[in-house]
Formats: sequence, structure tokens, C-alpha cells
Amino acid sequence: MSLQQAVKSHYASAATSGLSSGHAGVRAVAAAFGYSPGELDAIPDEANLGLSCGNPTAFASLRPGETVVDLGCGGGLDVFLAAKRVGPTGRAIGIDMTPEMLALARRNAARAGLTNVEFHQATIDRLPLMAGTVDCVISNCVINLATDKPAVFREIARVLRPGGRVALSDIALKQPLPDELRGDLAAYIGCVAGAILIDEYRAGLAAAGLADVDVIDSRADLNAYALIDGQSGCCSPAMSGPVHSASNNLPLTDTDCCAPAASIVHAGLAGLLKRYNVNDYAASVKVFAIKPGR
Repeated sequence: MSLQQAVKSHYASAATSGLSSGHAGVRAVAAAFGYSPGELDAIPDEANLGLSCGNPTAFASLRPGETVVDLGCGGGLDVFLAAKRVGPTGRAIGIDMTPEMLALARRNAARAGLTNVEFHQATIDRLPLMAGTVDCVISNCVINLATDKPAVFREIARVLRPGGRVALSDIALKQPLPDELRGDLAAYIGCVAGAILIDEYRAGLAAAGLADVDVIDSRADLNAYALIDGQSGCCSPAMSGPVHSASNNLPLTDTDCCAPAASIVHAGLAGLLKRYNVNDYAASVKVFAIKPGR
């Protein structure tokens, strides 16, 4: 199984987990990473799966009439918040590679009665959008999962209009990871092992042609993910066999897959936090950039 397939399998299980803002732990994770009670109450509970590492719509400065794209939209949390900000004359577009996530997002959109949203199945390094058609690109804890980050950065630059902007929440590294953490599948699925250094993030966006790049440590405590409990149970058969990292070709160990298949992502995060002080190595960051020109 490839690394991308492993990510897809784990997040498909999260999409069908039944977790939502109706669960205290899931709501607490969203609050820890910057979502207000009003924002969470304004969207369907099932749009929040407790997988955020920030709140990009809070600093994206979205305006009525704009087109915004969310890379790795999941159940639609940030798409729906963006849709409310850009209004009926604007458009909020969600991109995700996982059919189960897209099905969940579309159900949530119908439940919310939103008519200015749309969803597309694609990987974020090959966006199904025309060049120069987007005012703002947002994403929430997803780019760290991409195996070809330079391609993602180039796609962001391609679809943005001149003067368009980037507002990302993501995980980036403050220092290199030890080998045992870098080669752990739970750490990859949990958005740590696939993350790049903060300076590398800045350089990657600049190399793609974006300007005024900044990557800011939000100082959020990554241990917030431990607020989601109920992580005991049987191992999922979906992850049997070794998976190899695209970056270092090391076999990634699946040391914490023991959880209900429906919450395997959260199980991996919980196990990871028990073994490491992740805050020593990684940070929740706010990422800003602009496409030059107007």
C-alpha cells in the first residue's frame, strides 16, 4: 500500500466515524485551535471531525463575492464558514481525494442549505480548476500529508488570480524529527512525520512564485488532540503490511492502529502523544502569501 493510499484509507474511516461537534472532545479540539462557539453552531455538527490544527477562515480576510478554495476540505467545516463570509455572490470550493469525505461534505451542505458551495474529488497537487480564477486558497492541516509539496505550492500559485492570497493552517517542524518518529505511520497520518521545516515551507512557497510569504507559529498546544477519547478496540485490517515513505523510503511502522476502524486517525494521534512531546518538534502554523501582480 502506498503512503497516499494509507492516508486515504485512514481519513475515509474518519469520515464514517460519526464523530462531530456533538461530542465534547471533538468540539474541544476545534475550540483549542481557534473556532468560536458561534462558528461551530453555525454549521452542521458533522462538518467538524476534530482534525483541525487552526482556523484559516479566521485570518483569510474573506470578502463578499470572492472565490475561495479549501485544499483537503474533509467534511466541509472551513468551506461552510468561508461560504458564509463570501456570501451568495461568492463561491466556496472544497477539494478532497477521499470519496467518503466528499459524500459527508455534500450531505452537510444539503443540510445547511448552502447554494454557493461545490466539491471536487482530486489530489491537491493536481487541482481541477482553471488558472487565475481564485481569490484565496485556504487549507487546514492537510498540506503536511501531501507527498509532493512543491507541486501543491505550484498549483496554489497557478489557480490564484494576481493579487490573490494564501491563508493556511498547517503543521510545520521547528526542528528535524528523530528517525523513529519520522518513520512512524501514526505520526504521518497524524500530520507530523510528513511535515516540513518552517524555513522549508517559506522557501517552497517563494519558489512557486508567491510573495510576502510568512509562516507563524500559532503557539497552539498540539496535545489538544488527546481531548478526543474512546480510542480502544481492535486493529483495522486496512493497514496490514508495511508502507514506505516517499521521502526516505523507510518502512513506516503502524504502531498505533489499534482502534475502531471508524476512529483510526484519532487513535494514531492519541498513541503518538503518549510516546512523544510533539510540541518539541512541531508547531501549528499560520501561513500567509500573495500572488504578485494585480
